[in-house]
Amino acid sequence: MMKWVVCVTGGVLTCGFAYALEHTADASDFVVHPFQLPWSHGGLIDSLDMASVRRGYEVYKQVCAACHSMQYIRYRHFVNNFMSEDEAKAEAAESEVDFIDDKGVPAKRPGLLNDFLPSPYPNKKAAEAANNGAEPPDLSLMGWARDDGDNYVFHLLTGYGFDPPEGVLCEEGKAYNPYFPNGSVLAMPQQLFDEGIEYKDGTPATMSQQAKDVVTYLRWACEQWHDKRKQYAIKLALLIPIVSFVLVYWKRKVWTQIKSEKWFHRTVKGREWTPDSKFPPPPKDAPSLKRLN
Repeated sequence: MMKWVVCVTGGVLTCGFAYALEHTADASDFVVHPFQLPWSHGGLIDSLDMASVRRGYEVYKQVCAACHSMQYIRYRHFVNNFMSEDEAKAEAAESEVDFIDDKGVPAKRPGLLNDFLPSPYPNKKAAEAANNGAEPPDLSLMGWARDDGDNYVFHLLTGYGFDPPEGVLCEEGKAYNPYFPNGSVLAMPQQLFDEGIEYKDGTPATMSQQAKDVVTYLRWACEQWHDKRKQYAIKLALLIPIVSFVLVYWKRKVWTQIKSEKWFHRTVKGREWTPDSKFPPPPKDAPSLKRLN
């Protein structure tokens, strides 16, 4: 018993020391953790704001698409979500797609619904050369790729404008952002500004509005079944009580008779067990010979 207590105590102390050491190391970094924001789609039964998703696509197209790709998103994904089919076709036709013609010659054609969103760079080396040696990450799954994705991306986009603290070296061409975890210095300068773009629906394009809309768009991009998932959850929540009632009723109906039966042993005259019997004595919990209802 004493050894067990010593082992448990040692394990707890070791874990506590490791936890304290890790947080002490974090405290030395100039990193600000994003706080929770009241997203319109954050509730258990809240759906995505498709008007915000559409505005977020405008932000991505006019600002983010210059450096970041979305290699898993096709134009057909827009249809019946935040664009009509005709709008999505017109949007796809604005892009140019490389293809091989009938003569085997590389050529370009207007984009189609089934095409992926175009990448701004032909390869990784070109992306690194144009961005101070850092390849811009793909944004298709960015809502899942970072811890607390929505809050992190919003604070990262709006967290510029601070002077780096003493001891933090910010090289030319890079920017300081306290919400960026890897040393708070990143190769992406501030991208969003008040009235930096103009929304088609007339919404004031403040920096926070643009950040909120593009984060909502990125949430839709990585989880296009977001609304359906919550709809199924609501239906399942309504169905579970009904199914539970049926199963409980069926269980009680099947087992009521069995549980209410009482069994007892009846000794048959001439078959009593004696020490001279060839067979061993029956156990105390031997199978019953007769039952009483």
